Amino acid sequence: MTLTADTRPQPVATFGSGGAEPYARALRREGRLRLVRADVAPETAGGTPRAAATDAPADEPFDVARWSAAADAADLSTLADARSVLDIGCGPARMVRAAAALGIDALGIDVSETAVAMARDAGLPVAAGSVFDPLEAEGRWHVALLLDGNIGIGGDPTALLARCAEVIAPNGSVVVETAPDVDADEFYDARVVDDRDLASATFPWAEVGRAALPAHARRAGLRVAQTWSVDSRDFCRLVRTR
Repeated sequence: MTLTADTRPQPVATFGSGGAEPYARALRREGRLRLVRADVAPETAGGTPRAAATDAPADEPFDVARWSAAADAADLSTLADARSVLDIGCGPARMVRAAAALGIDALGIDVSETAVAMARDAGLPVAAGSVFDPLEAEGRWHVALLLDGNIGIGGDPTALLARCAEVIAPNGSVVVETAPDVDADEFYDARVVDDRDLASATFPWAEVGRAALPAHARRAGLRVAQTWSVDSRDFCRLVRTR
């Protein structure tokens, strides 16, 4: 599947943007965030009906400090045999740092100005912008990472995976960290709220478990080639079908 200028998703609000910008605040002080569902009318996204959301926080809050810490064993498992890495939604770029330490060519991309500034201040190669923008070395990345729930970016996993299929090399792969609930396949509008109850603007998001991922991958021209778990985190490696 190739996204043309007419079919690429249009710019939308992104994770933690707008409002009180709690994501930026949490990054600066390594705070905690909750993903809170906003009330939405049922509609279709990525071929699956959206769930009408409640306004209840996710079971597990985001520990932003982990995103700024060194990559752990589960993180490092996603870099096995990688020759180059594109980290999508990289945040402060712990995966870029880990790849560089292993001698792997890497680039991070993130829409958060704060995350990009933090990574660049640390001397890490990070580009500001969306994965749907033109990218450096497009079509030549060996591994594209969607970790920390980033399969939810844009609220349309099929479109996101189709874009990832464009940026990887013919023999490349997309590594997705799936939701703890293996059957999760939800699309909703959400807000990020920090520990001071400061909220972001509303943005589209998704959660996809290991059982639901193959259908999105198939529609995007990908298939699941490998699955594994480390420290209660689940990962799938997707490769091209054509």
